[in-house]
Amino acid sequence: MSDDNSELSARQRDEARAALQRDLPFALSPSGSFPSPEGGPDLLATSDIVVEAQQIAAVARYLRASLNYIYLSNITAVDLLAHGCFELVYHFYRLSGGPALTIKTRLPREKPELPSLTPFWPGAAFQEREAYDLFGIVFKGHPDLRRIYMWDEFEGFPMRKDFVRQGDKYLSE
Repeated sequence: MSDDNSELSARQRDEARAALQRDLPFALSPSGSFPSPEGGPDLLATSDIVVEAQQIAAVARYLRASLNYIYLSNITAVDLLAHGCFELVYHFYRLSGGPALTIKTRLPREKPELPSLTPFWPGAAFQEREAYDLFGIVFKGHPDLRRIYMWDEFEGFPMRKDFVRQGDKYLSE
């Protein structure tokens, strides 16, 4: 990424953060919600905007209505086992161009649930189903939350770092 693009991205991120702080201050996540393991790297350090998981739908609607981020490009899940959480990464774009705005949210591994964006962005349906199927993240309000890659009888969530891999018991039975 060029320096000009990097500066533009940082400026847009800072403007979006200021607008969220002003208009949706309850939505921003305080730092330190998931502390780093002692002596380990801080994988949660980021300059991106981090929001409370239960506020992701309100934040996404605000970005579209107030800041003109119309296009939700992708949703990605990351398993941060050492921190005891999952991180979801959302990339929003303006149709007029420019770099992506990255919004992150974090969920506890014990009960990873958050509101679905599918009712507002139908294109989120596939990506939310993917995060559900591979990580076990539940998107409340999703109209068709079921496995998309793995078969219905498959046990567990294969992209979790604590998923036990013992060979393919499904073929040997």
